[in-house]
Amino acid sequence: MEFMNKITERIDNTVTMQNEHATVKPPVPHAVKIDLMRTCNYKCGFCYHSQLEQDRGQMDFDLYQKILKDLKQIGVKEVAPFFFGESFLHPRLAEAIKIAKNEGFEYVFCTTNGSVANPVKVKACMEAGLDSLKFSLNYADETQFVQVANVSPRLYRQALDNIKWAREVRDAGNYKCGLYASYILYDGEQQEKMQKILDEINPYLDEVYALPLYNQAAKIEREGWIFSGGNQGRAGNPVPPVPCWALFREGHVNFDGTLCACCFSVKDEFTMGDLKTQSFMEAWHSDPFQKLREAHLKGDIRGTPCEGCIIQSKERK
Repeated sequence: MEFMNKITERIDNTVTMQNEHATVKPPVPHAVKIDLMRTCNYKCGFCYHSQLEQDRGQMDFDLYQKILKDLKQIGVKEVAPFFFGESFLHPRLAEAIKIAKNEGFEYVFCTTNGSVANPVKVKACMEAGLDSLKFSLNYADETQFVQVANVSPRLYRQALDNIKWAREVRDAGNYKCGLYASYILYDGEQQEKMQKILDEINPYLDEVYALPLYNQAAKIEREGWIFSGGNQGRAGNPVPPVPCWALFREGHVNFDGTLCACCFSVKDEFTMGDLKTQSFMEAWHSDPFQKLREAHLKGDIRGTPCEGCIIQSKERK
């Protein structure tokens, strides 16, 4: 659809650090992800979510609306009603999207594993004004799906069917919502393994792209997998891991209202502020956040929570 920008262009823009961002008190972030629900029906071996002892929780909806108003007032243009959970498990996802669009955000995006993103839910989200829906399709076949996601193989085909239904829903309603998919390159063979399934789903999507295997804050180990230190963006156009763009360009809000510095870990060491008691910019420019950014700008992250994510991953390659 010609009216849509490529999602890869948006990703590359988000992860690119300009001079104006290279400061301990950077300007308003390019985008903010808000974790409405800390629950996922997958247990993927590559995801830090599978390491959490307590993964259930929902954001208070009044808090969500309060945060949105704050973000809009300071000039954030892009928001996502998801961060660390499976977005389509939230019973009020479409409502959350509509509220964000009514607030005036120009771009509202969402990511899903696809298994519960059925046509009824997808249609409701598109009607609400969703601008982008990205499916995380990280498995070449049912066998790999079971090995990595640790759930029933029927969900694999269910996710694929939902991708196809999403395209039918969009076309039938003429909704202006981009449909995309990403997949993870676990090792040097994954690209070839994915080709068959990519050939099947490509006709239903606007763009498909590959991601490196992120290190997930150094909490995950698996023999044979090749981890990427830090968050280097997409595989086709990687950026340096230090300074980590996520600290300067994108906000991540946990379901409890805390602002998290990391896009892969929600542990306390990455908590930079609390939006229940602070404005977003107060948390964005908090002392802990400034200290962490300063280490990244100096290129020396030893002794910071980021040390394991980047340094250890390099050492074990």
